[in-house]
Amino acid sequence: MADIIIRNATIIDGTGAERFAGDVAVDDGHITEVGDVSGSATEEVDATGLVLAPGFVDVHTHDDGALLLHPDMEFKVSQGCTSVVVGNCGFSAIPAVPGEPTLDLSGVRAEWRDLDGYRQNVEKSKPAVNAMMLVGHNTIRSLEMGGDRRPPSDAELEQMRHHVQLAMEQGACGFSSGLIYRPGRWSDTEEVLELAKVVAPYDGIYATHMRNENDHLLEAVDEALEIGERAGIAVQISHHKAAGKRNWGKVKDSLAKVDAAVADGARVTLDVYPYTAGSGPMIQYFDLDNPNPELAQAIQLASCPAYRQYEGRMLVDVAAELEISVTEAVRHILTAPEGKSTICIQHIMDEGDIVSNLRHDRVMIGSDGIPDLTGRPHPRLFGTFPRVLGRYVREQGVLGLESAVRRMTSLSCDVHGLHDRGRIAEGNWADLVLFDPNLVADIATYEDPKRESAGIRNVWVNGQLAFQESFHTQIGAGKVLSYRKH
Repeated sequence: MADIIIRNATIIDGTGAERFAGDVAVDDGHITEVGDVSGSATEEVDATGLVLAPGFVDVHTHDDGALLLHPDMEFKVSQGCTSVVVGNCGFSAIPAVPGEPTLDLSGVRAEWRDLDGYRQNVEKSKPAVNAMMLVGHNTIRSLEMGGDRRPPSDAELEQMRHHVQLAMEQGACGFSSGLIYRPGRWSDTEEVLELAKVVAPYDGIYATHMRNENDHLLEAVDEALEIGERAGIAVQISHHKAAGKRNWGKVKDSLAKVDAAVADGARVTLDVYPYTAGSGPMIQYFDLDNPNPELAQAIQLASCPAYRQYEGRMLVDVAAELEISVTEAVRHILTAPEGKSTICIQHIMDEGDIVSNLRHDRVMIGSDGIPDLTGRPHPRLFGTFPRVLGRYVREQGVLGLESAVRRMTSLSCDVHGLHDRGRIAEGNWADLVLFDPNLVADIATYEDPKRESAGIRNVWVNGQLAFQESFHTQIGAGKVLSYRKH
């Protein structure tokens, strides 16, 4: 007898193949039968009129700390996500110094040094989803060099290599950079390349928030491709975009560069979030001596510990209320106590570029959400995957449902080494989502961002029910996965 049989489903298996009608049996955490399933089960689910797909994988997250602070991961499970990739943009919770805040975006107090220790701590918290780790360049550079604006010494570079190697040995899927951020922006191509080379014997990936995503986007793509080629590893371009109105449309040129590199034998993939606004630590985007007025006018405040009353508001409106310029408002917020912890939203992208990305078959989906739940986070934290399925598949027909599911599942798992996941196939782990294709939609908005999406019916993680019709079971069946291991 199986644990679960899901009957009468429209199955989209994650490969990109056409949907088909059938049943799926689950036992001991794994898919045991697909098709016309006979026999009985402890629990049977009638999926008539619903789509059964592999659980979605959020390939670009900053959930390193959230897995400990919010192990229920409700903002991800409610979207149909069963796994997250952490350690993006060069910021990872490993390596760490026990007793001190981590050097990722969460700053949780570490009780570990390395990935093995992090894995033990996270799994003790019983997370609702699985996680795969990238080891971050900004983290290891900060650990070894602080915020120094200089090249590393030979000894410092060797110690950074050691951190990357240890993470790969312990199951990380690759190395990430955030070259727009401090301290990564102080590194040159050769420094990043030397660390990326450490990943090659493990056949891991180089995931990069590139050095520039606006005026010098194309040069930044060239650098990312060069690092991948010279290191001999696959490249994942994070949250592909062209920021600033004068750069809108450039993503077609950068996608053309990717296509040319792939034609020459490179392994390159990308991810995108389906919104025209980004988000991140506000202090990273401004020179306090000379704040960029164009960017300042596009800023919305998501989390503002110094002035909670500003959360959710546009910076220009705050400036008008205070009767100061928008650049003075930047300094007003960032120089206040806790000002450096401010998270902002930047309305700087073009809808047409989102469409161009979503039409490209090497682009997968990543939310890039920052799980600071005290303020008004970017709605992508709660809405990314249903937004793709509702707005861009059902309403606009930008891509087909089978293609969208593939780029949320099998493509993501293949690139990031989530072995035996991402496909509805016998023997694979039973990470599954059941949703209504006619109703699935994001509800979260910039004004009211912490709202769970519509149309997600059931979510199973490692064969355990994590979510059912707006109810979170709190079973906590997630694991910290190891690269390409079952």
